[in-house]
Amino acid sequence: MSEVTRILEAAQQGDAAAADKLLPLVYNELRRLAAFKMANEKSGQTLQATALVHEAWLRLGGDAQPNWQNRGHFFAAAAEAMRRILVERARRKRSLKLGGNLERVELDAVQLPSAMPDDELLAVDDALDRLAMVDTRAAQVVKLCFFVGLTQKEAACELGISVGTAERLWGFARAWLLREMRKQKCGT
Repeated sequence: MSEVTRILEAAQQGDAAAADKLLPLVYNELRRLAAFKMANEKSGQTLQATALVHEAWLRLGGDAQPNWQNRGHFFAAAAEAMRRILVERARRKRSLKLGGNLERVELDAVQLPSAMPDDELLAVDDALDRLAMVDTRAAQVVKLCFFVGLTQKEAACELGISVGTAERLWGFARAWLLREMRKQKCGT
């Protein structure tokens, strides 16, 4: 059992000091993941990896951490928080532009993970929300690999599934997202 899991269990059992111990343990890993994601964003970003980690930490509950089942549950929630922060920033930036002129992009034309225009990020996010209704685990793999930058092996470890399962889910998710984005592009 990892130290993170032990601290999460202590927090569930009412240890008030557990949240204070949690952040220093996960901060460097969250910072590394955020730095990876931010390095792949377009140049000129005003959001820094440290700010992304801090905002994600606050969205996860800050010092009043909710009951996490385990390390994988915590990092899955952190990946979702980072995803939401980046998507909200993209939506805010898009809303400031005149016209919008949204255009769907084929997922196989995008290098994953990669810097992408805000409109493309929003198209992927919309399709990912639909995928989550069809296959929650496939959507979780995409969130961890695409938005956080984990490998399929790392995502498998965080989700408690085999690497083969993670690879199959990743392949399915990519094909499914591509089909959905093509449908949206064609207006069907």
